[in-house]
Amino acid sequence: MANGEKRDYYEILDVHRNASETEIKKAFRKVAIQFHPDKNPGDKAAEEKFKEASEAYEILSDGQKRAQYDQFGHAGVSGGGGFSSGGFGAGTPFGDIFGDIFGDIFGAGGGRGRSQGRRGDDLLYNMEINFEDAAFGVEKKIEIPFAKRCNTCNGSGSKPGTDPKVCPACRGAGQVRYQQGFFSVSKTCGQCNGEGKVVDNPCPDCRGKGNIKDTKTLSIKVPAGVDTGSRLKVTGEGGIGKGGPSGDLYVAITVKEHAIFQREENNVICEIPISFIQASLGCELEVPTLDGKVSMKIPDGTQSGKIYRLKGKGIPSLQGYGNGDQLVVIRIETPTNLNKKQKELLEEFARISGEEIHPMKKGFLDKVMDFIS
Repeated sequence: MANGEKRDYYEILDVHRNASETEIKKAFRKVAIQFHPDKNPGDKAAEEKFKEASEAYEILSDGQKRAQYDQFGHAGVSGGGGFSSGGFGAGTPFGDIFGDIFGDIFGAGGGRGRSQGRRGDDLLYNMEINFEDAAFGVEKKIEIPFAKRCNTCNGSGSKPGTDPKVCPACRGAGQVRYQQGFFSVSKTCGQCNGEGKVVDNPCPDCRGKGNIKDTKTLSIKVPAGVDTGSRLKVTGEGGIGKGGPSGDLYVAITVKEHAIFQREENNVICEIPISFIQASLGCELEVPTLDGKVSMKIPDGTQSGKIYRLKGKGIPSLQGYGNGDQLVVIRIETPTNLNKKQKELLEEFARISGEEIHPMKKGFLDKVMDFIS
C-alpha cells in the first residue's frame, strides 16, 4: 500500500492524538480481537484491517516512532511499519498485548510459557443451611475431595527409578507453534499440557498423574445475611496446581424454607392469623421473631392484610449496614363449623349493624356507583 493511500494511525485505532499508552493498547486489543483472521476465516477485508491495526499499534506504542510519526506523518516511519511473521519476542511492542489477545481467541493461557506452571482447578461445594443460620451466621465443617501429591513418585508421575521424558511434540518447550495466516502463533502443547515432559513409565500408585485422591475437612465460616445464591470463596483450597498455585474452593449457599418466616431482601415476613373478633375489638399478641417472641398490640378495627413493622428484627446486611425489619402481616380468619346459636347471634349482629361498620365495603360500593353513574 502506498504511503499516500495509508489512513491515519490514530483514526485506525479510533483514539485521539494525545491518547495515553494504555488507551492505545486497549484500542488495539479491541480491534485485533474483532478482526483476527481466526475469527474471520476467509475474510480478506478483516485480515487487511487486522494488518492495518497491527501496523498502527507498532508505531504508536513506540515512543520514538510515535514522535516521528506525529512530526512527519507516514514519511517519518516508512521503514518501520512492517509486521513480522516470525513470532513476537519480549523485545517487541507486541509481547505483552498478544499474550492477552491469544488468551481470548484460543482460550486461557494462549501465548504463555510453561515456566509459569498451571493453576489448579476451582472446586464447587453446595451447602444447605437453615433460615436461622443464614440470618445469624454459622461455622460448619465440610468434607471435600482433593488431590494430594503422590508420595511414591514425589509428584513426578513416573515410576520410582525412572524420570519423565522430553515431550516429542513440543521438544520440551511446553508450546507448539502454528502458522495462522500471515503470522505464527504459539499454543500450549496438547500432548504434555504445557509441562514439556511426558511420562513413559507411570507410577503404580497415582498412574502417572502425580497426585492421588483424598478427602479433607474444612471449617467454613458463613457470614450473617447470606441468601440462596450467595457464594463464599476459600482461596487456595481447590485443585492442586502443576508448577502453579492451587485453585480456589467456592461454597454455593442454599437456604432452606422456614415454616413461619419468609425473606424479602433483608426483611422477614411473618403472617399472623387472628379471629374477626380480635380484629374488631383489638387484642395483644405474642409474635415470633428470629430472636424470640415480642408482644404486639393490635388496634380495634384492624383489616386483613394490614402490615405492622418491627424495626431491626430482620436479616443483617452482608455489607454491615444494620438489620432489616420484620413485617407482620395480619390475616383475619373466617369462622367455620358454626352451631345454631352462633349463627343466630351473627344474624342478629348483622341485622342491627347495618353497613356503617364495614368501611371497606362501603367505600367499594361508593366507587361502583361512581363508575356506573
